[in-house]
Amino acid sequence: MTDQVLEALQTSALARIQASASLADLEAVRVEVLGRKGTLAGISKEMGKLAPEEKARIGKLLNTAKQSLEQALERRTAQFEDAALDSRLASEWLDLTVPAPGIRPGSLHPVTLVQKEIEDLFVSMGFAVLSGPEVETEYNNFDALNIPQDHPARDMQDTFWLEGGNLLRTHTSPVQVRGMHRLGPPLRMIAPGRVFRNEEVDPSHEHTFYQLEGMMVDREVSVAHLIYFMKTLLKGIFKRDVAVRLRPGYFPFVEPGFELDIHCLLCDGAGCPVCKQSGWLELLPCGLVHPSVLRMGGIDPEEWNGFAFGLGLTRLAMMRYAIDDIRLLQGGDLRFLSQFGKASN
Repeated sequence: MTDQVLEALQTSALARIQASASLADLEAVRVEVLGRKGTLAGISKEMGKLAPEEKARIGKLLNTAKQSLEQALERRTAQFEDAALDSRLASEWLDLTVPAPGIRPGSLHPVTLVQKEIEDLFVSMGFAVLSGPEVETEYNNFDALNIPQDHPARDMQDTFWLEGGNLLRTHTSPVQVRGMHRLGPPLRMIAPGRVFRNEEVDPSHEHTFYQLEGMMVDREVSVAHLIYFMKTLLKGIFKRDVAVRLRPGYFPFVEPGFELDIHCLLCDGAGCPVCKQSGWLELLPCGLVHPSVLRMGGIDPEEWNGFAFGLGLTRLAMMRYAIDDIRLLQGGDLRFLSQFGKASN
């Protein structure tokens, strides 16, 4: 083994280190030359065959070459790391003196879009849009709607109770009570808003959702008036005639009472999780206002009568936009919500 072999090896390795284009190339040179099975390790194993004086000389040259290559590797590695840091700093650099780009345009929630359409539709038919508090009294939420404390209907609206006998409203019907007292007959009103129930969450049920309540109080109001307004409502929302069915239904605040179902628009009646495989979606309880409700609202049922209805704005939005899971509307996922209408300026 000659000095020239070690010198040639060192020169070649230094050239490869300098020419390396990446950290991966550097690692390949290190393993090949300085690794446990590398070239220098192979030379070290052969030194046992040398004479003592030759072994000392070659060993010194070998250590010098190893130190030189290790230092070259460190310098070249530092160059790559510095370049990577410069690139990162350049990409993350921010000029704080540049004016902000402005507020990103948002989009209206699908429930809001449906609510605005319904409000516009009913306002065009002479209805007022009323609102009420989400924290309600037990009287307005239950008693004034002909649901006394021992009434089994309360079990169907398990709610969140607060201190002082107040609660999170289970429906928007308390706004009817407030509307009757404040405005009196004749009365045409709708009341959209958020309601709360202690529900088990699944694709068609949430503990927090949106409803819209409606009431018309006048003289000689009949079921025919109710059906006309409901069909007008559904045609206005879905932009086409929608198959509906009326089923007798019991609700303490109306008599007679009905369940208005619509043909499921998600599965076209074939059955899906939202309609519970029935092909029909319960959408709209309705009926003629119970005389006791009118009386507790300060209205004489001998002179006035009317109809009332309540619909799930959340479910209506699901039908309108073919959303198959109610939880998507409460999740706050901007990627999902940005698919819908842009907010107006």
